[in-house]
Formats: sequence, C-alpha cells, structure tokens
Amino acid sequence: MHSFTHDGFDLAFIDRAPETGSGEPVLLIHGFASTHHVNWVAPGWVKTLSEAGYRVIAFDHRGHGKSTKSYDPDDYTPDAMADDASALLDHLSIDRAHVFGYSMGARVSTFLALRHPEKVATLILGGLGYGMVDGVGDWDPIAEALMADDATTIDHPRGKMFRTFADQTKSDRKALAACIAKSRELLSEDELAGITQPTLVGVGTRDDIAGSAKKLADLMPDAEAFDIEGRDHMLAVGDRTFKAKVLEFLKAHPLG
Repeated sequence: MHSFTHDGFDLAFIDRAPETGSGEPVLLIHGFASTHHVNWVAPGWVKTLSEAGYRVIAFDHRGHGKSTKSYDPDDYTPDAMADDASALLDHLSIDRAHVFGYSMGARVSTFLALRHPEKVATLILGGLGYGMVDGVGDWDPIAEALMADDATTIDHPRGKMFRTFADQTKSDRKALAACIAKSRELLSEDELAGITQPTLVGVGTRDDIAGSAKKLADLMPDAEAFDIEGRDHMLAVGDRTFKAKVLEFLKAHPLG
C-alpha cells in the first residue's frame, strides 16, 4: 500500500495498473466500517476491473483501515471525506476518473461529484438509493452498539450486524462511532438533480437500508437503476450480476 497526507490525515491507498494498456482510472470509495480490502479486494472488484483494462485506485477513509483515526465527529462530514478523495486524485495527477462508491462511499462519491464535478466522469452508486435523500433509519443504536463493552448485550438487529462487521474488520470502534455521528448528511432532490454525469445506481432487492435505486436515479438527468436480485446490503457488493452491469456501464461511458 501507499499513503499520502491530506487535512492532517495519513490516508492509505492502492493504485493497481490494468492487466493490459494504460487504463482509464476508476476510484473506489468504500462503505462505513469497511476498508478498501474488505469492500473492493476481497469481493473481487479490483481483480475484475483490472482484468477489464482499468486502472484501479482505492483508499481507506479517515478513521478506517490503515488510515489515521480521529475521535472528533466534526472530522467526518461528507464534505471532508469527499475532499480526501479529490486530494487523492490530485496526488496521483488524475484529472478525471470514474467514481464508484458503496453505501457510505456512495454518499461520499455523490458529494465528490457535487463539490468537484470536473473530476468525476461517471458515477456508480452501490448500496444507497433514495436513502440519500430521506435517510437510512435510526443509526444511534449502531453507535451505541459500537461502543458497548460487551457485544453479547446488544439486542438491536442492525446494531448487532454492524458491531459484528466492525469486529470482523478489526476496526477502531471509537473512530467509527465518531464517523457515524456526522457522515450521514442528506442531500435534497434539487441537489441531486444537478448531477449531470452518467450515473448507475445499484441496490439489492433485499436491502432494507439503502432505499429505492429507481427513485434516486429518477432525480438525475442521466441515471439508471439496477436491481441486484436477491441480495441484502452486505451481500450485494460482490454480486456477479452487479459486476457485469458495472463493466457494461463503464464500457458505454468511456472518459473520451
């Protein structure tokens, strides 16, 4: 892995050359409590995209993985995290890239497209649909679950799911609790209507967190929705039909 410094954080990242050619860059932005490895390497995305001829860049968000941790919630706004992604592109001298985010990473990707539209050629949003606008439920129990001394005392289903996930990824639970406090900022329908880049929104049909992919896609002038059949929030990311759809979408929208 490599690292660079932005806004006082050392951010760890990978930069994988394509199997053949120079490759158009694809920036991958992972979800809450995950890492670049858990979200993108382990489910086969880095391999899939590299083999398809793309240059693959993925990083660990502040507070996650091998990047610097903070326990100050104000460090985890979507604006700040989107600016980390923009700074990584600058660090690598990449003017424009395809941007693909999952769950919280989809929210950060959308903020990136709004704050730095010239850098985002296309946008792929996985695991987050209309929840971008109307929220994704009450996440206070998740913060409580992350900070619980004894995981066996957690009875909130979603809290238990994310606590188990955080423990599996060996995450800094205090940093994640700070992150969850400020990273869920919503966007308005009017703001989303201003995203003109070609956009793909993919959500699992059993995902009870993300909200409707179609309802979100309908807000944007050049967006399409994709139902990831039979998958919930955790399993949709590695789905083979989703991989095929993403490759089809990228091929249809070259950087040019």
